[in-house]
Amino acid sequence: MKTYTIEEITQVVDGLLSKVEDAKISNIAPPLLADENTLALALGEEEIENLAQTKAKAALVPLGVNLENLTTIEVERPRLAMMKLLHMFYTEPETETGVHPQAVVHSTAKLGKNVSIGPNVVVSRGVEIDDNTKIMANSYIGSGSKIGKNCFFHAGVNISDRILIGNNVILHHGVSLGADGFSFVTENPDNIEQARKEGAILEENIAQKIFKIPSIGSVQIRDNVEIGANTTIDRGTIEDTIIGEDTKIDDQVMIGHNCKIGKGCMIISQVGIAGSCVIGDRVVIAGQAGLADHISIGSDSIIGAAAGVTKSFPEKSIIIGGPAVPRKEFIRQLKTMRDADELIKKFKKYEPILKAFEESGKCD
Repeated sequence: MKTYTIEEITQVVDGLLSKVEDAKISNIAPPLLADENTLALALGEEEIENLAQTKAKAALVPLGVNLENLTTIEVERPRLAMMKLLHMFYTEPETETGVHPQAVVHSTAKLGKNVSIGPNVVVSRGVEIDDNTKIMANSYIGSGSKIGKNCFFHAGVNISDRILIGNNVILHHGVSLGADGFSFVTENPDNIEQARKEGAILEENIAQKIFKIPSIGSVQIRDNVEIGANTTIDRGTIEDTIIGEDTKIDDQVMIGHNCKIGKGCMIISQVGIAGSCVIGDRVVIAGQAGLADHISIGSDSIIGAAAGVTKSFPEKSIIIGGPAVPRKEFIRQLKTMRDADELIKKFKKYEPILKAFEESGKCD
C-alpha cells in the first residue's frame, strides 16, 4: 500500500497547506467515504459541506476554502490536482516482462527491450514492437503492424494488418483497429444515390447485387493517443485513417474509413463518425453525436451531445441539435417555438370570439 505525508501530497499538487495535524495518506475518497488515513476530495460545494461529517484528518479543497478543525490543501484547479493524486495511487495491471509461454510470436516479429507479451497473444509475421510496450492477454497483432514505445494494450485488443501505432498509446479492452470500411457499390444507381441527387426516390428500385469495395489503406494512431473499450476504427479505402497526437477517445466510439482526426481532440462515448470526415485540432464531440460522411469540422469546435451533424462547420463552432445548427441559431429556434406556443394559447383564447364574429357576417 502506498502511503504519503501531507507535505508530499501538497508538493505534488502544488497546493497551499493549512496544517492542523499530521496525516499519513494511503487513499483518496469523497468526504463521506473517507477515514483518518484517507485524503477527502471536496471538489464542489456539496462535498465541501460534507466535510463537517468526514472522518478524514485532511482534505483537498478549492482555493479559498479554509476549515478550522481540518488540515486542508487548497488548489486552484481541483480536478487537475485530483488527476495528479490518482497517478500517485494508481497501480497498473500486473504484467511480466518477456513473452508468456502461451503466446504465439512469429519468428519474423521484432520485439524491443522490456516488451511484455501476455498469454494467448498472437503477434503475426513482420510485426515490430518497440521498447517497454505491454500487450495483455488474448490480443491479436496483425502482420506488418508497427507499435511504438511505452504503449499499453489491455486484454482483448484486435489490431489488423499493417496498422501504425505511435508511442505512449493506450488501448483499452476490445479496441478494434483496421477492420474494413463499410464501403459498397451497386451496378446501377440505388435509392440512396437517387435521394441525394434528386431529393426524392423517382424510380422503382430493382433488385441488384451489392459489391463490396475492399479497403487497402491503413490506420495511423499517432503519439499519446488513448482509445476506450470496444471502440472501432476502420482502415482507409485507399488513404489511411488517421488519429492525431494527444487525442482521447472514449468507449464504444465508431470512426469510419478515411477519417482524419486532428490533435488533442476529445471524442465521448457512443459517437459515430461516418467515412471520410475531417476533424480539426482540439475538437470536442459529446456523447451520442453522429456525423454524416464527407464533412469537415474546424479546429476548436464543440459538438453537443446527441447532435446530428449533416454538413460542415468552420473553426470555433458550437454545434447543437438535430439536424445540428450553430448554438445561437439553436437558441433562436427554441425561442421561436416558445413564442409560437404563446401565440397558440392566445389564439385558442380568442377563437370563440373570432368564430362568433365570422358567423355574424360582419367579416364580409
